[in-house]
Amino acid sequence: MRAQKLAAACLLAMALLGGCHVKEQRDNVQDKHPVFYFEIPVTNMNRAVTFYEDLMELKLDRQIVDGYEMALFPFADGAPGATGALAKGDVYKPSKDGAIIYFQVRDIKSTVEKAQKLGRPILYPVKDVGEAGFVAEIEDTEGNRLALNQPRLDKE
Repeated sequence: MRAQKLAAACLLAMALLGGCHVKEQRDNVQDKHPVFYFEIPVTNMNRAVTFYEDLMELKLDRQIVDGYEMALFPFADGAPGATGALAKGDVYKPSKDGAIIYFQVRDIKSTVEKAQKLGRPILYPVKDVGEAGFVAEIEDTEGNRLALNQPRLDKE
């Protein structure tokens, strides 16, 4: 039953986010960007929403999806990349041990500094990773590992 509720919540969230595309569009997008949607577990939605909105300088859309509290990240249908939500409920358990989601930021050093000012530990300091740009990892307010990426601006 728990798996059915989770699957239903995910399908409903994808429909709300415009994830229902015709097969031809889906095939093209899947070849280039196979990840469409993610959920970040939270235990305190208010605290988590405040943190992510402050850190990322964006507005989350709070909704109830199949009985679960969600805060959806912005999404532009047809644009490259993935979107997702903060998710609170009995099936959502924050952890630093699972999958790592990378958020692209304009200025990784200032984002890491902002996380520190918000009282969050740095798990992996800013590092130059060559052509992929720069990466860092912080811990969010819920105990999740959150990775940051700043693309290299001096690419030829």
